[in-house]
Amino acid sequence: MNPKTPPGRSASTRRAPKTESLVSADVVQLALRSRFNPLRGLTPQLLSVYLDNFLLGFVAYAALVWDQIEKRDDVLRNVASKRKKALAKYKRQSFQREQSPEAEAHARALDEFFDNMTVVNALDQNETGGFPLLVRQMLDAVGKYYAVHEIVWQPSQGPDGVLTAELRFVPLWFFENRSGRLQFLKLPLGGANGEPLEPGGWMITKGDGIMEACSIAYMFKNMPLKDWVSYSDKYGTPGVLGQTNAAKGSEAGDSLKAAVASFGQNWSGVVYGADGSIKEPISLITARGEGTLPFPPLVERMDRALASLWRGSDLSTLSADNKGASVQQDESNILLQDDAAMISETLHLYIDRWVIWQKFGVRPLAYSRVVVPETKNATLDLQIDELLLKAGARMGERERLEYYGRPLIGEDDLPLHNPVTIMERIQDMTQNQPVPTEDLDA
Repeated sequence: MNPKTPPGRSASTRRAPKTESLVSADVVQLALRSRFNPLRGLTPQLLSVYLDNFLLGFVAYAALVWDQIEKRDDVLRNVASKRKKALAKYKRQSFQREQSPEAEAHARALDEFFDNMTVVNALDQNETGGFPLLVRQMLDAVGKYYAVHEIVWQPSQGPDGVLTAELRFVPLWFFENRSGRLQFLKLPLGGANGEPLEPGGWMITKGDGIMEACSIAYMFKNMPLKDWVSYSDKYGTPGVLGQTNAAKGSEAGDSLKAAVASFGQNWSGVVYGADGSIKEPISLITARGEGTLPFPPLVERMDRALASLWRGSDLSTLSADNKGASVQQDESNILLQDDAAMISETLHLYIDRWVIWQKFGVRPLAYSRVVVPETKNATLDLQIDELLLKAGARMGERERLEYYGRPLIGEDDLPLHNPVTIMERIQDMTQNQPVPTEDLDA
């Protein structure tokens, strides 16, 4: 690639990325007016149609269903939010590919960009923030396969100006994928042919898309849950039965009828002309069923499936095993590391390369990375590193700092301690025994 050519463009089509948003106020208002609740009247057959259409490239309706399910299901609302917030608390750092003034300048440019950028939700501009919000929005791809941001560049003024941008999160139901590439729909939910996304003007995060499985689990949870509510409404409240020796229509019979009705129960009745003595004129009738209800186990099974899809092993399913907590922790760490790698790769592809090209016109010598501390035994790693250093092994400073999630020291920074001299290291290796000078000369 020609170093002067923008990433993703040929030399004949190169031009600066766009500085105006396609998601205008009119488009937003149209989208808000055309939005509806897809869960009302949702059936397994209709959900199957939405999922099949998603595979054909008509992604809007499935995306809208997934969005509403994630917001309204109590379990999904909890576990999805935790998955996104788990990574959002970690910081982004710039790392150099080499030790050179150019690489240092590239790293500073990336830091300036991310420190000054603005992140906003295109449909709800009250949702505004910085890098943590960007991470949470990008992780929407974990559930819905894709998370799309429109990049509105804000070019720097002058050679020393700060280049930054506004990243606008656009819901997936603004797009279609019939050609194998997401394309923008100016008529959300109402169009089949979209406009191609301009290189440098959009950022697409690609994830696992676990909401496809979650929506099926939600459906099989919602149906028995409705049946359970209906059963509780019908049989959960006991009925009221009145018994009297008086005849129907008599003063005593009407008085008992009024007393039974005053309890306010739909399931109530009066028996007139009862034979024999009546111990309890008014009594409660409780419905009795045989065996256990089938609804609670199925609802619990689906809830555990939803939690497992988003957070790894479900701890409740492993409670009988004393290794359950460690298994869940290991799988959660796998998901966290994978999410960090996905975010880092996406930022480098859609942001880092374009920032460096616009500032310097060359390929990037620095890259962004969301630093998540290694979950390995850090104490053991440090002991191994110390042993290797004492044995004379050559270890890279940049590689070790990156491994432990620490950036290189800046030019204008001061070290926390003086560098260890060769003499001090040799003395430490020989248990602080003095080393003759002539041996060093030799």
